[in-house]
Amino acid sequence: MGTDREGDRRPGRAGRFLRRTAALAGKESLHVMRDPRTLYLALGMPVVLLVIFGFGVSFDMDDVPLAVVDQDHSAASRALAGALGGGGEFEVVARPADAGEVDRLFRSREASAAVVLPAGMQAAWDRGERVRVQVLLDGSDGTSASNVLGTAVGAIQAESSRRLAERTGGGAPPLAARVRLLFNPALRSAVFFVPGLIAYILYIVGVLLTALTVARENERGNLEQLFATPVGRVEVLLGKLLPYLAIGIVQALLVLAFGMVVFDVPLRGSVAVLGAGTVLFLVGALGQGLFISAITGSQQVATQAGALSSLLPGMLLSGFVIPVETMPQILQWISAIFPARYFVAILRGVMLKGNGLDVLWPNFVALGVFSVVAMTIATAKFKRGVG
Repeated sequence: MGTDREGDRRPGRAGRFLRRTAALAGKESLHVMRDPRTLYLALGMPVVLLVIFGFGVSFDMDDVPLAVVDQDHSAASRALAGALGGGGEFEVVARPADAGEVDRLFRSREASAAVVLPAGMQAAWDRGERVRVQVLLDGSDGTSASNVLGTAVGAIQAESSRRLAERTGGGAPPLAARVRLLFNPALRSAVFFVPGLIAYILYIVGVLLTALTVARENERGNLEQLFATPVGRVEVLLGKLLPYLAIGIVQALLVLAFGMVVFDVPLRGSVAVLGAGTVLFLVGALGQGLFISAITGSQQVATQAGALSSLLPGMLLSGFVIPVETMPQILQWISAIFPARYFVAILRGVMLKGNGLDVLWPNFVALGVFSVVAMTIATAKFKRGVG
């Protein structure tokens, strides 16, 4: 009877599996806590990257240096120059007497845009004639030049409408557009970029963290000792995955809080939906890193493979900078392979638009499929004698 009772107390297969996995996860957690470089990579680098990209990457139009060439010196020309410089988008830094000086201002980077107000502007306006105002731009940066052009033309058209209303006795123009901007009324770049940045940072750090784990153990000879124990490869992979998943969740909370506080990015949707999407994405990214670590023989190769498979796809193929819908069809197909594309859509949908699963479910399905495939392939490639 005593023997039977002792046998009943023995843990079953599932219990042994959980105990071994927990032991390996605890071992990996202790290793992470004792390695300051890993902690910096996991917790310090995401914040540093968010600060650098968040403040450094911006398409906001603020204080663009503007040169005003006033060849009329009339009330009309002064009013238009004041309208351009009074909105905050432009800062009048020079008033050259001749348009020929604009080239020198552009070359010396003293100005990025110039407006030439022609002679006879006031007289032509009084006669009801159309006045042609020349806008000159430094086109070396095409993106900025396009934004500057749109802002300058908008300011000129607004001043033209105001003067037209004054000339016609205060009557309003026959057509007027009423514009309402949803989800980002101020058109701030940070509101658009920060959710994409969060996905980009978590993708890079998640892949690189786990890409180094098995490769490092293999270089140090620890895998041979580990394989001498009765643990299986699934237990080993899960034991290495779980600590980094916990770190990834802390990373996500950290960068989300930082982005919301520092860059004033809203969170309009469900925290639960965002959390579920984050966990799915992290499992996929960590699984990708484990797969890389399982097929590479050294930390150097694992680092290079992890960086190549996360840096460029996370930046260029995720929709972080360039909308996926505007890419060539072949690139849209390639981008469908990488999980960052779907996580960017989830982040922007939940944080900016307040979307739920009824809208975002295709992205959740795609992340789930990627996570399962990544972990399955990593498990298949991870075997005794790896590397």
